[in-house]
Amino acid sequence: MSARAGIVVTGTEVLSGRVNDRNGPWLAERLQALGIDLAQILIVGDRPGDIEAALGFMAAEGLDLVLTSGGLGPTADDLTAEVVGRFQNREMVLDEALSKRIAAIVAPLMKRWPNIDPEAVAEANRKQATVPEGAEVLEPVGTAPGLVVTGRGDRAGGPTIVVLPGPPRELQPMWRAAQDTDAMRDVLARADEYRQGTLRLFGIPESEIAETLRVAQRDGVDMSSLEVTTCLKRGEVEVVTRYEPPGEGAYRDFTEIVRERHGDTLFSEDGRTIDEIVAEILRGEAGVPARTIATAESCTGGLLAARLTDLAGSSDYVRGAIVAYANDVKVSAAAVPAELIERHGAVSQEVGEALARGARERLEADVGVGITGVAGPGGGTEEKPVGLVWLSVAVGAPGAAGGGEAELLTRSVNLPGGRADIRDRATTVAMHLVRRALAPA
Repeated sequence: MSARAGIVVTGTEVLSGRVNDRNGPWLAERLQALGIDLAQILIVGDRPGDIEAALGFMAAEGLDLVLTSGGLGPTADDLTAEVVGRFQNREMVLDEALSKRIAAIVAPLMKRWPNIDPEAVAEANRKQATVPEGAEVLEPVGTAPGLVVTGRGDRAGGPTIVVLPGPPRELQPMWRAAQDTDAMRDVLARADEYRQGTLRLFGIPESEIAETLRVAQRDGVDMSSLEVTTCLKRGEVEVVTRYEPPGEGAYRDFTEIVRERHGDTLFSEDGRTIDEIVAEILRGEAGVPARTIATAESCTGGLLAARLTDLAGSSDYVRGAIVAYANDVKVSAAAVPAELIERHGAVSQEVGEALARGARERLEADVGVGITGVAGPGGGTEEKPVGLVWLSVAVGAPGAAGGGEAELLTRSVNLPGGRADIRDRATTVAMHLVRRALAPA
């Protein structure tokens, strides 16, 4: 069996939901890439007893590696290093050289706030430089050092514990340094080689994939060599398969069955997201001419534009966005004829198409996208219920910059969920509509 690991995320602010955990998922991906089998992620508050109980649980499970995040700051409730030292039967000692390095990091900050008590700062530095005896110290990225701590005495056969800071901007580069320590190399030597494939589908329920798994089994595919997980994410079905190298043939057979059964909904076989695929199409990297794009959004309030501009290099093809929430703004900013709104209502095919044309013409883009709908929780009617969204893509000739005739691809959808779900899923539908309007036949 491969080396196994657990993650302990500490912090009452994370446990209470005030702060979202970004470290657990990030570390999970890193462990998977290294071939280390992740068994658990636990989130605990800042209470020492709860942190120690989490470590004890993972040690009892026989894990080889435990990663912790958080609790390394200078304040009284930052106790992770102390708890880990006690758990691994190591005394806490002041590392004088480390204390001086932390002081050098803090010195510029003290110049900016001259009224700070220097003795209080010095005491905080000493606290952060007090580490379990014999631990491998990871140099601070902020002010807090990380630690790699092995057990001593009756803990000698237990897990190696890697202690990392809470801020992701500090944790992520420190994790790379942790992999170069002797204790981590010992764990990595026991890791297996895993490969992973990701298929993405749109416009299909998860139940269909469950049936496809049964079909693959009946058709003789060695599914026992594959670890398949399916997840409905942002309105798409993501099928992630992990396998050891001998399972390569089984994965190819499984992929072929998915392709045969769901070719009309399978849009990515190499893990690329719809956002990445649309970006490649707009840049002209998918066998079609490069194009520019602009949006005019009502119910999504600019969320589609945010997705389009989230990838680096999007300035090459994104012209801009109009957030036209009020009807008079739809008229003045997006060139929607007022009579269309009066005759058909703001949530209608006609207004969705007018928004797409208006975005393209007003922002001088090759492609315009219009979105209008009822995001809720109120405002719905029997005729136009909450979740109804009209989306339209207006495509002109490459380089037309808003001029000339445009072909329209328009759809309406009834999206489930609350307001946030409807708005987010609407952007996914819009991205796929852009893909279908522009992708090569």
